[in-house]
Amino acid sequence: MQAFVMRDFESPPTVEWVPTPQPGTGELLVRIRAASVNGFDFGVLSGMLRGMIEYPFPVVLGRDFAGTVEAVGEGVTQFSPGDAVFGAVTGLSLSSGTFATYLVIGEQSLARIPAGVDVVQAGALGVAGATALQAVDAIAPQPGETIVVSGATGGVGAYAVQLAAARGATVIATAKPGAAADFVRRLGATHTVDYTDDLAAQVRAIAPDGVAAVIHAAGDVTELGSLLLPGGRLASTLLMSPEQAGLADASVTAVMVNPDGATLERLAAEVVAGRLQVPIERTYALTAADQAFAEFSGALGKVVITID
Repeated sequence: MQAFVMRDFESPPTVEWVPTPQPGTGELLVRIRAASVNGFDFGVLSGMLRGMIEYPFPVVLGRDFAGTVEAVGEGVTQFSPGDAVFGAVTGLSLSSGTFATYLVIGEQSLARIPAGVDVVQAGALGVAGATALQAVDAIAPQPGETIVVSGATGGVGAYAVQLAAARGATVIATAKPGAAADFVRRLGATHTVDYTDDLAAQVRAIAPDGVAAVIHAAGDVTELGSLLLPGGRLASTLLMSPEQAGLADASVTAVMVNPDGATLERLAAEVVAGRLQVPIERTYALTAADQAFAEFSGALGKVVITID
């Protein structure tokens, strides 16, 4: 099969032919049709995770995906060949990647793609969508509360803005003026603040007493924490533990994404109901995966790789 492969820390990743995996007990072989680029992929590619996790070269990059079940191993009960599914590779193992023709994965990490969600949308939901949903669940915004979403133009932030707004929160989203600010407003943000300027002053001008909660997907956690009302809530996708935030008078959650089947089904239901858009900046063929990575850092929303 073809895959976007990292051979070592010195060479750029390339599309190569690698052996097709075979499903074992409790596993499925999925023919991948779409997968999106996530921040974790950059951590792997840059070597930032070197020494923290094992790199079993050659490493196939990619975490989330959508496609069709090709074959099932012994003991699989929930899915059959031909089912349209989506999901994400979980944990820190790099033994499997989704920028490839095929993937072997356990059935607990899958959900069916419902009518009303296409395969490209589904391929961009697994990691960023699940992370955003868990972050919003952690801060549990109430109708009328004002919250800040920092990193609002990225994949996680774009989903978090929508999910929080759908619960009735007044969302202050970080975005540069212009196209980025327009983007997050279309997703449901009531206010935008320019993170390249005095962020705290801009937020205080909107919410003088402070905000009820913060979703921290980018930026300085200390500065963002200072904007909270006493006893406020902060959910961070960048911290390994709540103690790292150093916020004594706040409830802090370090979000460790777990895109299990139930979470994936909730996300798909939000899309079907029209409460969640899948904002896709651009799609690239697998043979142009390097261009997808180059596009990622400045993208408004998700960048997707399609596999024919």
